Amino acid sequence: MKLILAIIRIAKMQETKMALQDAGLPSFTAMPVMGRGKGHGDLEKAAKYAPEHVELISSVPRLKSKRMITLMVTDDKKDLAVETIIKMNQTGESGDGKIFVIDSSDSVHIRTGEKGDITLD
Repeated sequence: MKLILAIIRIAKMQETKMALQDAGLPSFTAMPVMGRGKGHGDLEKAAKYAPEHVELISSVPRLKSKRMITLMVTDDKKDLAVETIIKMNQTGESGDGKIFVIDSSDSVHIRTGEKGDITLD
């Protein structure tokens, strides 16, 4: 089993949700998060439009609103999940997001007590 954590742009959430559903991966959790990467997209824009403010902007890292999607998948569906998320979120611009794939040893269905891959379907 794999736990997929994806940080994506808010504007891409609806498209991503529909694409995961169409790919047969309808079960996931999404939550609002704040964060920043190492990219300097805002700094490059500021230098272009307001070069006199670049020093001020670069001294205070801004957190951006994003969405974090978490989904558990069987090992054989990991590539499908990752490819689907990339396809819907890749713009080629700074801030497209990140995907983390984490090994998971087990899962338990609370209502039935079932364990393992069967809980993911």
